[in-house]
Amino acid sequence: MLHTVIHGNDNAQPPLLIAHGLFGSARNWGVVAKRLSDTRRVLTVDMRNHGDSFRDDSHGYPDLAADLAEVIAAHGGVADVVGHSMGGKAAMALALDHPETVRRLVVADIAPVAYGHTQQPLIDAMRAVDLSLVERRGDADAQLAPRVSEAGVRAFLLQSLDVGARRWRLNLDALSANMAAILGWPDLDGRYDGPALFLSGAASDYVLPEHRPAIKALFPNAKFAKIPGAGHWLHAEKPKEFEAALRAFLSPAASSA
Repeated sequence: MLHTVIHGNDNAQPPLLIAHGLFGSARNWGVVAKRLSDTRRVLTVDMRNHGDSFRDDSHGYPDLAADLAEVIAAHGGVADVVGHSMGGKAAMALALDHPETVRRLVVADIAPVAYGHTQQPLIDAMRAVDLSLVERRGDADAQLAPRVSEAGVRAFLLQSLDVGARRWRLNLDALSANMAAILGWPDLDGRYDGPALFLSGAASDYVLPEHRPAIKALFPNAKFAKIPGAGHWLHAEKPKEFEAALRAFLSPAASSA
């Protein structure tokens, strides 16, 4: 089963499960999870081929959805689910393939469509780091810099570097081999009729007006909201606003309205 970090111990309602994006981990969501655990139990996971979870050659969204369903089964059988980017697609696939496990769904800055960009250059950059020369994180940062110009992106990637063991906590080979599947969207027959919020960064171009018909076809009760001033990494760029949006949508009052 996926490596799972549990925050809080309030079992009065189903837990909140958070699924991270590509190259992320449960620890990336630690601050958000701890804050939200003041009223409920929050589960953050390392997705397969990330962090401390298992490695597998397959990395398609039905597989990722099944992984999340297994975690939910171990924690009561139903959960509210939040997913960002790759994790958002996994959460959507979960809601479509296993709708009985999802009480409420939040999809952060991604749509159920195929995207044309690729993250392969970041994998190539990580592969190019000579880990035998890395004594501290700054050494790896210096090696990444010629290939990854944005300091924030380098800092994000370096969160998945185990400096002491001189290894990436990512299965770069599997992620590279499955990049087309990660960027794509599978042909799923299901439909999720429960409450769904598609929460986007106003400065992001990942969820566009032309994506709404595809979203509504699969998630007919979808609502849409944008966080001003936020890009694709909306939870990191505007954490307070992101947290407020989640609390408003996931509150018992909202679910009964």
